[in-house]
Amino acid sequence: MEGRKSSARDGRAPAAGDSYGSLMLQAAGVLRLRYVKCSRDKALSPDAAAELAAVFEGIAQGSPEFDHIDPKEAIALAHRLLDDDNPQLSHLWPKA
Repeated sequence: MEGRKSSARDGRAPAAGDSYGSLMLQAAGVLRLRYVKCSRDKALSPDAAAELAAVFEGIAQGSPEFDHIDPKEAIALAHRLLDDDNPQLSHLWPKA
């Protein structure tokens, strides 16, 4: 429709003001808490967790640097992180 802005801004991820961005920020927070601060799970190093959290934050901010990341895969990984349901099965999960 003419006169209306696309929330995806030319195919890029929406900014954090919507549910997609909020989900990405929640996932980043879980990564930082679960893997960086608490280090309860040795499946992911604190450095790799911090790097992945930064990716989620970049996606939430709509940074063009992360345009190549499949939004559906990012959403799936975010849900896996929040549910603590085998996030390592995601293609976005850092390889050891």
